[in-house]
Amino acid sequence: MSDPHLPGDPPIPLILRRSAQAKRISLRISQLDGRVTLTMPKRLAEREALEFARSKEGWIRKHLEARGEDEPVGIGSEVPLGGKMYPVIAGTGRRVQITPDGIFVPGAVERVGKRLGAHLKEIARDRLAGASDDYAARLGRPYARLSLRDTRSRWGSCTSDGGLMYSWRLIMAPPEVLDYVAAHEVAHLAQMNHSSAFWAEVTRIYGDYAAPRGWLRTHGSTLHRYKF
Repeated sequence: MSDPHLPGDPPIPLILRRSAQAKRISLRISQLDGRVTLTMPKRLAEREALEFARSKEGWIRKHLEARGEDEPVGIGSEVPLGGKMYPVIAGTGRRVQITPDGIFVPGAVERVGKRLGAHLKEIARDRLAGASDDYAARLGRPYARLSLRDTRSRWGSCTSDGGLMYSWRLIMAPPEVLDYVAAHEVAHLAQMNHSSAFWAEVTRIYGDYAAPRGWLRTHGSTLHRYKF
């Protein structure tokens, strides 16, 4: 069957993927680009997978609507920074400038998105390093290194040898959300699990994490809409 999709307004393209390991049909919506993927057992008929998608159409459309359309970043667009929206404005000079009125990006128009993305990554590194330093001091355990990525499935991670990794897009979220993720990953230096002891460490070094954790679950996927 070519070009599988859910009919409607608008139609929703579907990616069908067969897996020898799959025992049942599973459905995934990419936070990064909104693609809807159905993973299905190797010998299952495509029509059964499409029937499954139709049965989940309301859920799929709800999540795609919440995610919103992709937003190419350029002059005239708006981007979130620290949980607030800023217009992107043509700047002068050599450096990106962030003011209450907007983010001023100099240089060629076609490179504005790339240049602004690089600037936000620099800010994210400084901010996440500072938060990680603070929470590691409260925890009483040092971390070995810190890296940034543009990850699809997680906002951060901690390796067994003390390496911290974060999504640079956290700089676009409210400050308390970035701080919570930093505290969460630093707490893994003491507890490499999600046991009650781990959450007790998060509470000890951060405080009540319910609100920022809820923000990520509800709004986190919107941060992937912005294409730099």
